Amino acid sequence: MRLTVFWQRMADHFGGAYADSFARDHVMSELGGRTVHQALAAGWDAKDVWRGVCEAMEIPRDRR
Repeated sequence: MRLTVFWQRMADHFGGAYADSFARDHVMSELGGRTVHQALAAGWDAKDVWRGVCEAMEIPRDRR
């Protein structure tokens, strides 16, 4: 998954203004105790980060 697609999905789900704030502040066990930004900086694939966000936030399967 390209980062542009990842960020578009984040914006679609959380809203454009909140997506980045969520990505900076919300620590998720699904991302190894990291935030979205930390996981991406650590080299995680965007697809795996998106899956972690979906699992943590219980995003419905039809929106994943």
